[in-house]
Amino acid sequence: MATYHTKHDITVEAAADTVFGLVADVAGWPQVFGPTVHVDLLRDEAGEQLLRIWALANGEVRDWTSRRTMDRAAGTIAFHQVVSSPPVASMGGKWIVEQLGDGERCSVTLTHDFEAIADDPDAVAFIQQAVDRNSNAELAALKAAAEQQAGPDQLRFTFSDAVSIKGPVAAVFEFINRADLWPQRLPHVSRLDLTESVPGVQRMVMDTRSPDGSIHTTESVRLCFADRGEILYKQLRVPPVMSAHTGRWEFRAAPDGLVEARSWHTVTLNPAGVREALGQEASMDEARQKVRHALGTNSLTTLRHAKQHVEMPLG
Repeated sequence: MATYHTKHDITVEAAADTVFGLVADVAGWPQVFGPTVHVDLLRDEAGEQLLRIWALANGEVRDWTSRRTMDRAAGTIAFHQVVSSPPVASMGGKWIVEQLGDGERCSVTLTHDFEAIADDPDAVAFIQQAVDRNSNAELAALKAAAEQQAGPDQLRFTFSDAVSIKGPVAAVFEFINRADLWPQRLPHVSRLDLTESVPGVQRMVMDTRSPDGSIHTTESVRLCFADRGEILYKQLRVPPVMSAHTGRWEFRAAPDGLVEARSWHTVTLNPAGVREALGQEASMDEARQKVRHALGTNSLTTLRHAKQHVEMPLG
């Protein structure tokens, strides 16, 4: 099989160590990189990582397992797919972060080497297009995240809300999993289009009704794991006040036949969008409070209706 090589680069107005840290932090990738939906860190020891990654490639959700070797002193992170997703036969590459000038500027190079199954020309074109689109998007997002005047700790925050439900974990999971039924089950959902071309991988477009009567449309990708009692998601279209929003529904058996159903949200604020939506004097703290209230209210409404639905047959 022929091996194909790609190279993409960008200059970032930030210290190399800051940029390297963003690439090294796989847990934060869905908040930084648009194509990345979720990353499971399977192993992390002595500069070696094993990852399972779900990401959008040409609009489709694909997953693969990669091994990474990190060398902070050299500013390099090499990766190779252990288990690839067709039509990719093999894929590897390297992140290279190099300091420029006085320490507040660096270059980032992202290389890929890949082979296509059976050297199929259509597969080569598909992979090339996906690599080009994702590499350019990731480098641009990395630059934006590193150059933000407010640091990630100020812009990114995580919170959760929980409800105890009497019933089996599977029944609670089913209520959240069957989002196609939400317009009949949830008063704040007026429309929901759901597709599941691969079992457990859902794409949904939802219209929600705010207390003032206005309609907001969101689009998300969801990964549904019945075996581990989790539904993970990434919002693909976010309001102007956010640059990223990911979340997780978590269902855990508790004593006395109860289930702890918990909704997690992680949000990265967009300072320019905050000022546009809330005014030039708006603070990030004010934006955090508003976002937390809006998202938490919807999640708790959903969980309370799940409780009502699951407990009703039990009397």
